[in-house]
Amino acid sequence: MNKAITTLSYALAVSAALTFAGTAGAQTSSGNNRSHGHSHDKKGSVNEGYFDDDQVKARELSDWEGDWQSVYPFLVDGTLDPVMADKAKHGDKSAGEYRAYYDKGYKTDVDRIVINGKKVTFFRGKDSVTGDYETDRHEILTYKKGNRGVRFIFRKSAGDDAAPRFIQFSDHIVAPEKADHYHLYWGNDRAALLNEVTNWPTYYPSSLNGKQIAEEMLAH
Repeated sequence: MNKAITTLSYALAVSAALTFAGTAGAQTSSGNNRSHGHSHDKKGSVNEGYFDDDQVKARELSDWEGDWQSVYPFLVDGTLDPVMADKAKHGDKSAGEYRAYYDKGYKTDVDRIVINGKKVTFFRGKDSVTGDYETDRHEILTYKKGNRGVRFIFRKSAGDDAAPRFIQFSDHIVAPEKADHYHLYWGNDRAALLNEVTNWPTYYPSSLNGKQIAEEMLAH
């Protein structure tokens, strides 16, 4: 177990370091975060990143409670190819270009996350680390295209040393509501994480198979 924790700690540390290296000097987070390809509702909706500050409300960790799986393996094995093809029909990139974009966005070796009460457990294969997390407010980010996003932030209060100090949720929801999927950022530097807009590991319920996840994405 100690070896497992050390291994995951190293992976998380490298991730945090790469995050900081890629965003050093940025004053605000101004990347293309929203354009993970989601086409939630009509342009101008909250899900598209258009909302007023007073619409943003504090959320509890219970909004993300459950057993979640990374979608990255389904991108790698081709299960999400129909999703990439559909994006190519409506977007400005080829299916291959979208696949490369999402490969960078979804990439992670944390293949499962379980959230139960205050406890968040990160699984890397059969190895795991767990932390207890408390709310650390939220941050509203403005992106280059003019839309915005909200990061709901939680700080580790106890648990394994290898568990990340901070986790930040982004799910296109700005007030208390159960998430049906989410993007998660984690590491030990709160500010550096806010600047990360190119890698956003994405999680769907572990109860869904790859085909069902693809259908969910196509429905959005």
